[in-house]
Amino acid sequence: MEEASLKIFQSQVLPPFSLESGSIHAFLGPFAGQNKKRFGNTLLPEDPSTLPFIHSDEIDLSLFGDTTKIFRAFPPTKDRHLAWLSRVENSMHFAWVETGISEFIQLAKFDLHYFDPQMLLSAIFFWNRETRAFEFPCGFVCPTLLDIAAITGLEPTGERFYPDLFEEEISIKETSISWDKKTYLAFINAHIGDPDTLVSPSEHIAFLMYWLSACVFCTPSLQVPKYYYILAQALHLKKKICLSKLLLASLYTCLDEASESLFREFGPRNLSGPLWLLQLWLNAIFEKKLSLTSSFTSTCALEGARLTTLTPRKRSVDNFAKYIDAILSFTEFTKDLAPFIRSTLLGPPWLRQNNQIWNITPDSTDMWFGFLSWDVIMSGMRQKDVRIYPYQPQLFARQFGLCQIKSLPLRCKESIDADICVETGNYEEVLDFILRLDKQLHLTPCSFSPSFLVSKCYLRWWCEYYVDKIVDFDDFLRKLINSPLSSSQGPKQSGTYKNQIIIY
Repeated sequence: MEEASLKIFQSQVLPPFSLESGSIHAFLGPFAGQNKKRFGNTLLPEDPSTLPFIHSDEIDLSLFGDTTKIFRAFPPTKDRHLAWLSRVENSMHFAWVETGISEFIQLAKFDLHYFDPQMLLSAIFFWNRETRAFEFPCGFVCPTLLDIAAITGLEPTGERFYPDLFEEEISIKETSISWDKKTYLAFINAHIGDPDTLVSPSEHIAFLMYWLSACVFCTPSLQVPKYYYILAQALHLKKKICLSKLLLASLYTCLDEASESLFREFGPRNLSGPLWLLQLWLNAIFEKKLSLTSSFTSTCALEGARLTTLTPRKRSVDNFAKYIDAILSFTEFTKDLAPFIRSTLLGPPWLRQNNQIWNITPDSTDMWFGFLSWDVIMSGMRQKDVRIYPYQPQLFARQFGLCQIKSLPLRCKESIDADICVETGNYEEVLDFILRLDKQLHLTPCSFSPSFLVSKCYLRWWCEYYVDKIVDFDDFLRKLINSPLSSSQGPKQSGTYKNQIIIY
């Protein structure tokens, strides 16, 4: 590549290229050069403690027999809050539309409380805490901001939410919110207004606090904590908070914690966070491979609503083998792993009409820049709980219909990691340092054909990462299939399954 072109592509999100056949495609940039001789993985420092659980020498399925305790923090049944949601929606619908959360709140009307524990755990087995990605045979995959937009209707743009920096414009002391009724049902009963009365600001904020606690971030205490007040108040005041990035960062946090807990002697307990989002995303990518079906006839035009009806209802420890086998069958990247770039997508018009990157309109440039550009995302409602993550869509180019090149890190591990907490509250200074304002990216729309191609350099890079990882998965799956465990009665006996190392 000529030096002039290379300099341009070093800041471009969409570097186009042509094949000998004359077909035009595009990489997800920026393009920083693809060294053919040195293809070491600078993105993945060798830290054995962050390897996915599937690399473990021993896998004891008896640790995963009691899934009720493991996933007790899933959203409650819709019947508990449906009456309150309907009452508040009648008064606040247009405010929700203006704030950009109307479609998202509709999801709470559906069966978010249903989950398939074996599907969730099987996926978590493949989670890498270093890259925040699932290691499938074809490469890294993970929910992106495009997936979140399709599932929830949330835009990838908006104001960052900085814990402890948003002002309390409506004093919490002036509201009628009762803090001695924190459990979900008690909180609903204490704050739902009479049918013939108007929804007050206090009731609206209380509802948003409940919704954020129970249906969005799924707190481990199964209660409505006070620290959601500031975010609920900001939404009540119609502030354009970028909930999609806050939600994705929270998913990273709970997947990191879930993956780490798999290695504990007693196994995972009370996994919290938006794992319902993982369930819906898995439903989307497994829909055809596992022949998941439903009779979805709802008037809610949102992918997330449809996906809730695909969650398998039959739970069995034997399903571990089925789901792991399904993951391992992704030896090549297929359109199953990019379920939301199809032309039949359900969802809000701003996304449904602009969900294919090769047809970017002027009005959708900002949206696609949010989907495709590097960023820093944060989770946590309190300063002491802040965790910072890099959003690196260049790892998942093919999920957008773009070609995959060797991925480069947003920052080296020493500069950006989830353990970086902002003790002084100076978030802007930290973000400026990480995002390197002298390295600003640009999105120039161009016409090209979608493709799941990868560069040779990417293949060398990927193979090197797995060069010493060899596993006999036929034997592993056979042991899973012959597992004596029963999901209905819990484990009958402890069974430890020796696992060698993986190669794809």
